[in-house]
Amino acid sequence: MKTLRDPTNALSRGLAAIRTQYKVPPAFPAPVLAAAEAAARRAPTAHVDRTDRPFVTLDPASSTDLDQAFAIERSGSDLLLHYAIADVAWFVADGDMIDAEAWTRGTTLYLPDGKAPLYPPVLSQGAASLLPDGARPAVIFTVAVAPDGGVRLAGAERAVIRSRAKLAYDSVQDKDLPADFIELANRIQGAEDRRGASRVDPPEQEVSATDDGDFQLLFRPRLVSEDRNAALSLATNLAIADALEAHHTGLFRVMAAPDAHAVRRLRFTARAFGLNWPDDEALDDYQRTLDGKDARQAAFMLAIRRAGLGASYAPYQDGIIPWHAAMAATYAHATAPLRRLADRYVVQAALAIANGAPVPDVVTQAFPKLPPVMARADALGSQIDRAVIDLAEAVMLRNCIGKSFPAIVTDVDDRGARIQLRDDPVVARVATHDVAPGDALQVRLIAADPGQRTISFERLP
Repeated sequence: MKTLRDPTNALSRGLAAIRTQYKVPPAFPAPVLAAAEAAARRAPTAHVDRTDRPFVTLDPASSTDLDQAFAIERSGSDLLLHYAIADVAWFVADGDMIDAEAWTRGTTLYLPDGKAPLYPPVLSQGAASLLPDGARPAVIFTVAVAPDGGVRLAGAERAVIRSRAKLAYDSVQDKDLPADFIELANRIQGAEDRRGASRVDPPEQEVSATDDGDFQLLFRPRLVSEDRNAALSLATNLAIADALEAHHTGLFRVMAAPDAHAVRRLRFTARAFGLNWPDDEALDDYQRTLDGKDARQAAFMLAIRRAGLGASYAPYQDGIIPWHAAMAATYAHATAPLRRLADRYVVQAALAIANGAPVPDVVTQAFPKLPPVMARADALGSQIDRAVIDLAEAVMLRNCIGKSFPAIVTDVDDRGARIQLRDDPVVARVATHDVAPGDALQVRLIAADPGQRTISFERLP
């Protein structure tokens, strides 16, 4: 959205209103910025020199807050993934001004016209980011990946690294990457399939300009390079989660599977998009067949993501296995400490465990405090994402008042029918009650207000 010509300011005004409504921080307090400037000058002194190792990063081309760099080597039949994570804890001391501000934010917030970072840019896009313009302190996790995709945390160390290249998803070539990058990703993805993981990474929704100067809501399909890169992060997070659980500590990402009601509604949504989901096929199996390059399948992938009860954070508890249904595994977030507060603590715990040291008290004490902080931040991020999509839908449809659309009912409650347009990735409601999930309708758009981020339909006879 930020790259579009917007002569009427239909989008920019709406985005400004979203920032105001959700109190997106416009900047950091001056004392926090000053503290970050001082922290950025802190030279790494507890780190071994690994600048000879050929690390690279792989991210969106415009990204500057680079959490991860990687190098890969063989060890017998195993592949060793050396996954370097930005050493945020080197720059941010528990209880200092930067830390206190991070606890109020929880995560980096993203909007199409810019982000509100978790840490000041001098750190998150400078001294702590694994950019290729110089040496950077990092925590390197070495993950052994077996031929069957099984992962094991084989070591961890604080080190100074130097990224060889800042690679981009949309331009990277196989020759730019470590020789075993594709093999490692295939091992991880194969293990996912075998354990029945149902992880869904839908394409991103984006607003695109039409030839007549209007806007449309489309999906940007995920690139193969994105999925392969995600496999490296997944391997590291799984290995760290196993190590934490084995030592009876940690903070885990947990998620329940969609319940029966949600699955039933998804079947109607699939029908709305004209997708062939066999009656005897489970959701987990069907979703692995979806192709994000197809607009309707991409929209359905997003519907699956929204149908779940949502992921949350949970500290280790004796007798309870922390489980993430979509991963079909015990899972932790450790690989994005520049963008998620909790990851900084998980990294510190895993670093200690891998070196036979006790987990620092400040980390152990943080684990039960982090879930509500992260839940609040995740909820805010989700509300902003939803507001942006509502804005995009209203802008896209603002010149379509009076137009009719084919739709299908996906759910009914006391507020009326929830509908999915058949030809557009739009979910809405219509005030009708004499329908049932699965019914086909024709609806007419009667209002689209970008200022209020609302659209309204009426049922046609």
